[in-house]
Parts: sequence; C-alpha cells; structure tokens
Amino acid sequence: MTPLKVALVGHCGPDSYMLRSAVKHVLPDAQIAMIDDSAALNMAITDGVTVLLVNRVLGYGFDADNGVGLIGALRASHPQLKLLLISNYADAQAQAVAAGAMPGFGKNNIGSPKMREALAAVK
Repeated sequence: MTPLKVALVGHCGPDSYMLRSAVKHVLPDAQIAMIDDSAALNMAITDGVTVLLVNRVLGYGFDADNGVGLIGALRASHPQLKLLLISNYADAQAQAVAAGAMPGFGKNNIGSPKMREALAAVK
C-alpha cells in the first residue's frame, strides 16, 4: 500500500514540528512535507501529496493571502485533495468547510480526540 502523503502548508518551524509529531502519532506511515510557498506546493501536488493541512494565515510566498482562499483555489483545480484548515477560530473553520475543506482543527487541539478524528478521516 502506498503511504499517505501529507503536506503542512504555511506553518512556521515550531508549528510544523508540532504538527509533524501529531500527524505521525495518528498516521505513523505517512510521508510528511513542509511547504513554505506556492512553487513547493505545486511540486508536492505533482509528486502525489493527497492531504494538505493549511495554516489560516499564509506568508508572502503563496498566491493566496490566507488559508481559506488557498483552499478554495485548490478545491477548484485539484478536487482530489483532502484539505484541512489549521485554525483555532470557528468562523475560519466554517469558511474553510464552505470553500471545500474537510473539518479541520486548531493548534490548541493538538493531541485531542478532535485532532485524531480529523486526521483519521483522511485515510
């Protein structure tokens, strides 16, 4: 079976490390990439990444200025992707789901049943 490929999109170093550890705990066989810009994201999609954990706030290297906008653009161009927003804000989560994301979780949910349920749903 091909391992699940997960991309951590737009997260700072410490958050990426924390998310990487959390994903590995729930999805131990997953291959995880840290993505800091649109070029790396496009390459990861071409290379077969299927799950994206998208930060609510994106840096200057992305075509979209926020995670919800990126999710909407990716949903339109790559309907096969499983997209989750990483945000503590309920309104941002609702906007992401309306844009085509699966229910995500906030950084304050790392290690919680909510996070484990969200990650288990991407298998």
